[in-house]
Amino acid sequence: MLVNESAWRAPAEGLRGFVDSYVGFRQAGVEPARHRGLPSPYLTLIFTLDEPITMAAHPDPGQPPGEFGTLLGGLHRTPALIAHEGAQSGIQLALRPLGTRMLLGLPAGELADIDIPAETVLGGVGAELHDRVRRASGWRERFAVLDEMLLGIMGRLVAAAPDVAPEVGWAWHRLLRSAGLLRVSALAAETGWSSRHLTSRFRTEIGLTPKAAARVIRFTRTRQLLAAQAVAGQLRLAELAVTCGYFDQAHLAREFRALAGCPPSRWLAEEFRNVQAASALAEAAWTDPAW
Repeated sequence: MLVNESAWRAPAEGLRGFVDSYVGFRQAGVEPARHRGLPSPYLTLIFTLDEPITMAAHPDPGQPPGEFGTLLGGLHRTPALIAHEGAQSGIQLALRPLGTRMLLGLPAGELADIDIPAETVLGGVGAELHDRVRRASGWRERFAVLDEMLLGIMGRLVAAAPDVAPEVGWAWHRLLRSAGLLRVSALAAETGWSSRHLTSRFRTEIGLTPKAAARVIRFTRTRQLLAAQAVAGQLRLAELAVTCGYFDQAHLAREFRALAGCPPSRWLAEEFRNVQAASALAEAAWTDPAW
């Protein structure tokens, strides 16, 4: 039987500085496929509902393939490959890197480029959360479980979590608001730190250097606008390159291959084989520059 469900919700208000969104998905009876987990400005936290996640390749090529009942992944610059044999289900959370100390008890930098079971960080609470999500009767109840338990986790950690250096938080938000177009030297000058000191502190907290973060942010905007063009049936890569701050179309194509592992045309063919899938991403295109 063909099953194709999806659900989206913003987290409870008290979590929105730490979690951007919840996305639920359940598919069955579809063709086996591989999906590219692309670099983005969010950490990924997934709780499966039925079958485990099959990671065919991780951002770190040294990490072997494997199956995960839950998955926590940090920021990365190369794609992950997720395989399924015709069925997949779960809830994916997009975590804001500046909030991981209060939500996970550690800086996002400790999770850069790796995928681990969520219980490795969350312990027994993570296992309980996974169990309760799997036993919940529908998307609304599953999202409510996430709200309840994540608020509880944050309440226990917030008092002990050290503050993020204001300069790092400011630099991160400046990169987001600029869509990744600010130079590191300009960021450093505005913080009053040297470029070297900013890069070191930023990487420890976020998991990427400011330069790498700018690339990922710019790439994220590019692929979202590319999806919107595809939905409209009007691919204009040269115009997109200028809009997103690349030197030219060839520069955009090189960056896309570096961060997605394939050219834009192949990504569109693989990921958006129907208008509904493309529309879902296009609707989310760059609407929250503050992330």
